[in-house]
Amino acid sequence: MYITSVRLFTDHYPTARYYPFNVPVLRTTSQITFQRPVTFFVGDNGSGKSTLLEAITRKCGVHTWDQPKRHIAHENPYETRLADFIEVVWGEERVAGSLFKAETFRDLADFLDDVAVCDPGRLQYHGGRMLNTLSHGQGMLAYFRGRFGRKGLYLLDEPEAALSPKSQVTFLEQIEAYAATGQAQFIIATHSPILLSLSGAQIYSFDGPRVQEVRYEETEHYQVYRQFFATRRSTAPAEGRHRAQEAATEEGDAGVSLPALAVAESS
Repeated sequence: MYITSVRLFTDHYPTARYYPFNVPVLRTTSQITFQRPVTFFVGDNGSGKSTLLEAITRKCGVHTWDQPKRHIAHENPYETRLADFIEVVWGEERVAGSLFKAETFRDLADFLDDVAVCDPGRLQYHGGRMLNTLSHGQGMLAYFRGRFGRKGLYLLDEPEAALSPKSQVTFLEQIEAYAATGQAQFIIATHSPILLSLSGAQIYSFDGPRVQEVRYEETEHYQVYRQFFATRRSTAPAEGRHRAQEAATEEGDAGVSLPALAVAESS
């Protein structure tokens, strides 16, 4: 692993009132370790997973592609300071890194396309296509294909945001292939039970009193989806259930694999 652990110096936080230092799980967690090429941060909205991911990014010196703030109503002088109170422990080799944020991808795509107009050779670094000539989800997948083939540390914040379930499976396969090369380490904040199903991945939940490692089936995301589909099956009219089963069979014949939902269906 390029990054082997992150330590949080909670005793030295400058405030307990303001974000991010008032996020409960970030006040009770002192360390997390990375033992596998792919690590997922999972938790409810506001649980702190993206906050810690961004702090790691800043501590590693990786550029954050942020939109300029256009308001002062919620000015917070502590907003980006969590990085000052953590330590990132590197292994034997330190590598370059990159941060992907779904919320700022369109602005990044605009910039990359503008650069490619002046230097078409740059297209090779994001899939060989002008990103804004593609749909949002297609543009993301093209960017991932061009970017992840290079040795490095990849930090991703909710990369599934614009991806259909089928595209999430494609993305899952990309991550699995790149991680298998031994040249890439991924740390991913996600809400997707499809991505979380990646075999051999390390999963940290931010939903408890402190950050803790969990199994896939222990994540709230898996449990909510499993319960939802079980409830839908039990309440749907018999004819509707039959049509849904036929559609699922046809989709399976077409070669679409949904690992997370497949587990739920067989339980």
